[in-house]
Amino acid sequence: MSGVNKVIVVGRLGADPELKTITGGNNVARLSIATSENWTDKQGQKQERTEWHRVVVWGKLAELCGKYLVKGRQCYVEGRLQTRSWEDPQGQKRYTTEIVANTVQFLGGGSPSASSGQAGNEFPTQEFGPEPAFDNSDEIPF
Repeated sequence: MSGVNKVIVVGRLGADPELKTITGGNNVARLSIATSENWTDKQGQKQERTEWHRVVVWGKLAELCGKYLVKGRQCYVEGRLQTRSWEDPQGQKRYTTEIVANTVQFLGGGSPSASSGQAGNEFPTQEFGPEPAFDNSDEIPF
């Protein structure tokens, strides 16, 4: 039996992309993307919850992400969920689930000067609280 493993996330980068070139010259980028949900609770108080998404991008697309994405920039990511495991230095088995992206679209033109065609790397930033620490593994060099 086969299934569908597809994820779509639209959010803002919590940090600049981490770009690495691994053995064989292949590029890999790691992105941390935040999505937020807003609602009003039973007491009438506005609430917000932020979810952090770990994203891995490979090849030419990784290079483009490293070149054009910055902290605070909004982007659309489409890919699949993948869970990896490894042993940490203390011998504990660790797991991480991430989105392996096959599509990344850069959204939000940024400042008014950028939308008028002028060069500029100014993008609106939004603080989402502390970004969770990423676990390291041997498979992806981060």
